[in-house]
Amino acid sequence: MSGALKEVRERIKSVKSTQQITKAMKMVSAAKLRKAQQAITEMRPYADRLDKMLKNILSNLEGDAVTSFGVNRDVQHLAIIVVTSNKGLCGAFNTNVIKAAKAQLEQYRGLLDRGQVTIIPVGKKGYETLKRSYPAANYVTDYVDLITRMSYDEVSAAAQVVMSSFVASDYDKVVACYGKFRNAAVQEPQTVTFLPVDTTVIDPHLKQEPTASTDYLFEPGKVELLEKLVPSILQTTFQKFLLDTHASEHGARMTAMDNATENAEELLKDLKITYNKARQEAITKELAEIVGGAAALGG
Repeated sequence: MSGALKEVRERIKSVKSTQQITKAMKMVSAAKLRKAQQAITEMRPYADRLDKMLKNILSNLEGDAVTSFGVNRDVQHLAIIVVTSNKGLCGAFNTNVIKAAKAQLEQYRGLLDRGQVTIIPVGKKGYETLKRSYPAANYVTDYVDLITRMSYDEVSAAAQVVMSSFVASDYDKVVACYGKFRNAAVQEPQTVTFLPVDTTVIDPHLKQEPTASTDYLFEPGKVELLEKLVPSILQTTFQKFLLDTHASEHGARMTAMDNATENAEELLKDLKITYNKARQEAITKELAEIVGGAAALGG
């Protein structure tokens, strides 16, 4: 029985050690989440407003001022940006984003088989998984670690490369898959078209209302302004993908580590009950042996 007691004691010690780690990871993620949540909360209204303004401007342009970022072409080469985290232990967050990316890739299976799909992974988890699942795709690995830095200059430079490739017709369509942050417990995988800019999207809350055309005054001119305005808005949108995913990662990890800590506590309770039962059985057995021995000597 002493061997059984030793084994339970070792398991209790191991669970306690794991619980300390999960508690520490939860605290670290909670601290990082506050900063990440503030960043995306402050940026999202600005980015959303810019996006709506961009769509409104492009939808009201005349034929003499069409931006190259809004050109629709037959999709012969697809690029998909997959934004995940570099690390795991964040529940199903990365898995859900990767599933969204795989669903998009399967829609273009023909292009994928012909080597006409380019995957741009931001985050190691997405890259490692997709590389195993879709070895035939082309991979741009320059931005795998961008999720850990996310300075505006670096993010803007990455967005500019993607945009330039679209303008040069290297890509006919660019899709982004990322995790949209709702709160610490809810992160939603999103799939959106980054390029070409969709000018037909209507706000679902305004579908029942008549759409009004906004008459913009351009200074110095439409073409000159669009050459500066559109890339800037698209760079902001690209940065939002990363900030959303960054906040989602820490929210998911904090929730996962909290659940792991609670599960460890439940496991400890069960192990302590098992240990006490085994200990009681050992004591009872020893007492029985003592009583039996005393009775034998007395006889």
